[in-house]
Amino acid sequence: MSRVFAYCRVSTAEQTTDNQAQEIAAAGFAIQPRRIVSETVSGSQAARERPEFCRLLDKLESGDVLIVTKLDRLGRSAVDVRNTVEGLAGMGVRVHCLALGGMDLTSAAGKLQMQVLAAVAEFELDLLRERTHAGLARARAEGKPMGRPHALTNDQRADAMQRLSAGAPVAAIAREFDVGRATIQRLRDAMEEAQV
Repeated sequence: MSRVFAYCRVSTAEQTTDNQAQEIAAAGFAIQPRRIVSETVSGSQAARERPEFCRLLDKLESGDVLIVTKLDRLGRSAVDVRNTVEGLAGMGVRVHCLALGGMDLTSAAGKLQMQVLAAVAEFELDLLRERTHAGLARARAEGKPMGRPHALTNDQRADAMQRLSAGAPVAAIAREFDVGRATIQRLRDAMEEAQV
């Protein structure tokens, strides 16, 4: 008899996995509390690098079923999701996704649907990258400033460099200009490189 597990994930501590567990129960899956695995970790972290998911893998056996509410609970990367599902299928574990009508992602139809979704997601990501690059190129061509603004004005930089040359401590200069020590250290390093 196959055992049923649930994997619930949220990205931040301010979020809760309760809604996912309730959604799984509402879909008709009566899962024992000890078989509901929850964790708080970014979806950008590969599934096999997540502590609770790794513990879940140790519990799963051939014939078991793993329920997730959405594909993105397994990961944000289409490649990671596909690898995770294929790895579970290789163990004999079926993966059901409620957002896809409870479809078994390890079945032939599930694999097809997952491939289509992965291709669409990859296409959208490529379009986003193209738009971002085009927007950055346009902004550069228009002469718009790029990146984070400098912590010090040109006059402040000159003054700080003068104080560094006079032997003033980095921490004291940083306090005086109300910036982090790293800002003054980078200025000092740039001065030293210019002297070489």
